[in-house]
Amino acid sequence: MMSDTLLPGQPIPLPKGPTPKLGTGIYTKDSQARASLVGITTYQGSTLTISRVRPHPPSPNSIVLGSITRLSPSQALLSISVVDGVPLPPGEEFTGVIRSQDVRATEKDKVKIGACFRGGDVVRGLVISLGDARSYFVTTARNDLGVIFATSEAGATMEPVSWQEMRCPKTGNIEKRKCAKPEGL
Repeated sequence: MMSDTLLPGQPIPLPKGPTPKLGTGIYTKDSQARASLVGITTYQGSTLTISRVRPHPPSPNSIVLGSITRLSPSQALLSISVVDGVPLPPGEEFTGVIRSQDVRATEKDKVKIGACFRGGDVVRGLVISLGDARSYFVTTARNDLGVIFATSEAGATMEPVSWQEMRCPKTGNIEKRKCAKPEGL
């Protein structure tokens, strides 16, 4: 029926026609079918169920989401909490490293990590290799990769205005970031 991962409590769109029987992983609330676990909807005969999606460690070419935990002049450390759209259990995050040469595709030698990321920024990245024993190497060198959520110094959620700037809606101040191009644009 669909291949999108559902989260607990999320409504499940039912197909037109006869209503299927609801199986494991699904409950009803306010006459709306909802997911009771993280998973993908599947049919087993005429019964609609949700099969559990197991989280897996990042591998090369995995799209990951995480938050910046530490910055240095040459790299940013990323606490990876989502791998290929599947959230990891709390406390089981992985560590990623975004090196200055992996931030963008052009002018790699002019990258200043502090002008691309700040602590707490949520970043979408692509795993490029397994790195060392403690971390994965992550890149943001594509248009769809980079900061997807940031908080300004005034505490407001920032809005991207270009690929390298975000604006605070409260103060109007511009801060430098390596922004991800929003999906669908």
